[in-house]
Amino acid sequence: MTALTTRFLHTSDLQLGMTRWFLQETEDAQALFDAARVEAITRLGEKAIEYQCDFIIVAGDVFEHNSIFTKTRERALAALAALPVDVYLLPGNHDPLTADSIFYRAESHPRIHVFTDSTPIEVAPGVELIGAPWHSKTPSCDLVSNAIADLEPAATIRIVVGHGQLDNRSNDIRMDIIDRDTVETAIRGGTIDYLALGDTHSAMSLSDTGAIWFSGAPEVTAFRELPSGQGENNSGKALIVDIAKSAAAQAEVTVTETQIGTWRFDAISADVNSLDDVRDFITQLDAYPRKDRTVIKYSLVGAVDLATRQHLEAELARLRPLFAHLYPRTRTMNLTTAATDVDIADLDLSGFVLAAAQELATDTDPVASDALNLLFQLHNEV
Repeated sequence: MTALTTRFLHTSDLQLGMTRWFLQETEDAQALFDAARVEAITRLGEKAIEYQCDFIIVAGDVFEHNSIFTKTRERALAALAALPVDVYLLPGNHDPLTADSIFYRAESHPRIHVFTDSTPIEVAPGVELIGAPWHSKTPSCDLVSNAIADLEPAATIRIVVGHGQLDNRSNDIRMDIIDRDTVETAIRGGTIDYLALGDTHSAMSLSDTGAIWFSGAPEVTAFRELPSGQGENNSGKALIVDIAKSAAAQAEVTVTETQIGTWRFDAISADVNSLDDVRDFITQLDAYPRKDRTVIKYSLVGAVDLATRQHLEAELARLRPLFAHLYPRTRTMNLTTAATDVDIADLDLSGFVLAAAQELATDTDPVASDALNLLFQLHNEV
């Protein structure tokens, strides 16, 4: 028997209309971020052509919620409608198929298809999509297991599209948690062949079968922690999925990650106790290639003298306008200024101001260190 084959692009969590408070603190960062999220749709289409994909799946949270701004909604729908292949959209927890759902507007476009229930959709001879759409923000059951409960093994390629967490990745007591064993049994038995998931924003494989994947968000949504690599550490990707099947048994599935995103959110932690440490940190910031699409929050721990602190602040002031946002992580920032008598003398202060500087220099409270640094900056500006 000749094997059935299909290749498609799996993505999720576009969350069009998403805002971030730290982007709103700079002049144009939020607007650029909004535009990039719509531009990502176009890049998904370009990847679909490059890899000769048959269709695109968006596994939930296409929109941040069902009441986004009209301009954002219409631009997003126009970009989806302009895709070079058909796109199949799954309502997720952010944008469930409720009475006010944006998806009712999307259905008027011939290339856009919305999963409204779990009825199999034949997208090509022998290739079916089965959705597990959210109809509320709090489902009362495992939607994926319910969607495949009545299926039997078949030589047909079946791709299930779901949204949410597997029970092996969550300690939450929730009715909508997806039972991984149920899905894996269906995959190994040839009942279904791939589970395309959304919800987690980093791309990752979730099963030894190689057929259960989170695609991750095509544009970054949260911070990656450096140097640990924790946090949202593999977003900005989409998945190219190849399936080959010749019998009612487990199909051959190959998944390839491809880059989509152009933004980066990094949370940098560093120990800083010398001028060389400061230079290393600044070199790290200088190395970012697309600073206008990069947000950095930094946490520095240590103690430096006034001259080193002055160098650090001057370099940060130089770099700050280049980044989408560059700001200290106040909660974990603990860089003190250990001023020496020579540092104080170099300020050429007198009277009350000199006495204040000397008192601050001997105070171990981080607030005193910040105050002394501010005094140093103000003195230089004058």
